[in-house]
Amino acid sequence: MSRSRVALLVAAVVGLTVLTGCGGGTAASGSGGGGAITLGFAQVGAESGWRTANTKSIQSSAKDAGITLKFSDAQQKQANQIQAIRSYIQQKVSVIAFSPVVETGWDTVLKEAKTAGIPVILTDRAVDSKDTTLYKSFLGSDFVNEGKEAGDWVAKQYASATGPVNIAVLEGTTGSAPANDRSKGFNDVIKADSKFKVVASQDGDFTRAQGKQVMESFLKSQSKIDVLFAQNDDMGLGALDAIQAAGLTPGKDIKIVTVDATHDGMQALADGKFNYVVECNPLLGPQLMDLVKKVAAGQSVPNRILTKETAFDQDAAKAALPSRQY
Repeated sequence: MSRSRVALLVAAVVGLTVLTGCGGGTAASGSGGGGAITLGFAQVGAESGWRTANTKSIQSSAKDAGITLKFSDAQQKQANQIQAIRSYIQQKVSVIAFSPVVETGWDTVLKEAKTAGIPVILTDRAVDSKDTTLYKSFLGSDFVNEGKEAGDWVAKQYASATGPVNIAVLEGTTGSAPANDRSKGFNDVIKADSKFKVVASQDGDFTRAQGKQVMESFLKSQSKIDVLFAQNDDMGLGALDAIQAAGLTPGKDIKIVTVDATHDGMQALADGKFNYVVECNPLLGPQLMDLVKKVAAGQSVPNRILTKETAFDQDAAKAALPSRQY
């Protein structure tokens, strides 16, 4: 074989190991004993600090596990995720994993993966499908319980209050599992006491910019807001800016409870600008790679795997911040 042909073959092999990164760039694949496994992962996007930490955890864990990772960023659009999953099917990856933008509309593409013999794992968010054979397992948080934890805190804070307690809600992306489930868990708690009134509730798309914009409209339309429930830290952080710009003191004039426990959210809690934060752990990478290896090997795995999480008040946030990983 000529020297030029050898060079071409080497270049081709190297090209196959270059992967699409979360920002549209490239990153080298992982290597090691599990190098025969290729994982196609379709991420929601990069809408929050939580999602950025989640992406980093998946990418670094794949490398550590020796799993070749093909990664796509859907930019919060379901059509982009479906396109990515179909691409992974065509590339005949070993396993497909994704965090669904919304809950519905997945059956067709998941059936395509099943027909191709490629197992699917759901991470972070679930899908609303009657056919649970379309995926092997769902790894993620209990969003309903997260909403319930937030509601329980509000109920305890205002247990002795006699007048109405006006609540504003910054919802996550409409149709997404965390938005649906956190709303359910929260509402199931507060509806037990008629003094709790949700006076404003709107989609903030899990982003800081939208959280600020929606909170500005809440403050203009409502004469009094006692509590803000932001369904993630980033929306709550955006709301802080709007509250302060309106001449109010976050954490005092308006009590704030959020979900995620990112470093920025925990700092706001430690500073007294948030009042309570329910954890939603983004560091799913190690658990996911263990699951990918088992599924690729044809092993039986649980249909539902929960992540371990807690909740924080101000003192707990101060204690946790020095070692916070995200």
